[in-house]
Amino acid sequence: MQNNSTFSIKTILTGAQMLFVAFGALVLVPLLTGLDPSVALFTAGIGTLLFQVVTKGKVPIFLASSFAFIAPIIASVQMWGVPATMGGLMAAGCAYMLLALLVKFKGVATLHKILPPVVVGPVIMVIGLALAPVAVNMAMGKSGDGSIELIAYDKAIIISLFSLVVTLIFAVWGKGVYKLIPILAGVISGYVLSLVMGVVEFGSVNEASWLAVPNFTWPEFKWQAILFMVPVAIAPAIEHIGDMMAISQVTNKDFLKKPGLHRTLFGDGLATAAASLFGGPPNTTYSEVTGAVMLTKNFNPKVMMWTAIIAVVLAFVAKMGAGLQTIPVPVMGGIMILLFGSIAVVGLNTLVKSGDDLTAPRNLSIVALILVCGIGGMHIGGSQFSLEGVSLCAILGIVLNLVLPKAEPETD
Repeated sequence: MQNNSTFSIKTILTGAQMLFVAFGALVLVPLLTGLDPSVALFTAGIGTLLFQVVTKGKVPIFLASSFAFIAPIIASVQMWGVPATMGGLMAAGCAYMLLALLVKFKGVATLHKILPPVVVGPVIMVIGLALAPVAVNMAMGKSGDGSIELIAYDKAIIISLFSLVVTLIFAVWGKGVYKLIPILAGVISGYVLSLVMGVVEFGSVNEASWLAVPNFTWPEFKWQAILFMVPVAIAPAIEHIGDMMAISQVTNKDFLKKPGLHRTLFGDGLATAAASLFGGPPNTTYSEVTGAVMLTKNFNPKVMMWTAIIAVVLAFVAKMGAGLQTIPVPVMGGIMILLFGSIAVVGLNTLVKSGDDLTAPRNLSIVALILVCGIGGMHIGGSQFSLEGVSLCAILGIVLNLVLPKAEPETD
């Protein structure tokens, strides 16, 4: 009976539908960071399968490209190259696994004590807001740093605004499955308009073969890249707890107890480490897929295994990978404006939900220093080693939280 359930046509088709929901966000990260989208498909599939093994196939979750690492990957690739960046990301995956051991032996409360909302919230905000200039430049048809005009401004601004508007319409007014695919809808719509306006180049697609091994990149280990990347794991690790609580509520099962948060966190870290082994972006649990699970009421974790298998198979379709890389910069830029702003709002919401008094001197100091140092581009160090961006903010926040005295409770 179990085998029939696993290999039924309905289970396989539902798995394909879950990949459809995740596809837009999955390929967006490698396209923004210069990584290979075919590799990202492969590593999302492998990472999800590893997660299912670690969690004993109990949690209906799909893992794929993490938005939290976009800014650090872009910066790291510029400084040390893709192989060294992969080495740093593997270390970040190991940091996840160490956090999982901390949760297992010390409990979730210890994690929240080291990483309270007053630290995590502004760090997540920095992840989104630090990339705002990149999004705006791309929306105007320029490279991320604004140094090169890739598409004429008058065409670029029309394409980017159209992509953004379609994404907004699906996100705000979409019903059912349409509400779950705003990024995919924005990319497809912007791509169609780009075709009409004649700004898409198909040379690479014509040259690509139908089937090919993805362009895997093996990691190299440089301590500068490792120290730069490891602190970034803080934000998605905290987000992981929220995702586990969400899927627990959807399925009416407490996955934080069984198989346990330590297992799900370890599986997430293992998935990220495995992705970096092949040159893919770090993996994280996808809330879009959790929404699809809620919509379809299909709580069978084996569906996610089929989603993963289909992703791995599609990774070897070279024409598709080449086609994804023809998506014009303004399409991505338009969607990124909303996406990076949304990440900042998640951080703001983390602060608001905590109920902490942000005007209290201690909290005000932590939040203010994290935001200004992160968004302002502060860096510490020289050419051999430099802490900056999310990494600097995370370490700064943790240290301030541990060092600054908590306010004494008022007495009558």
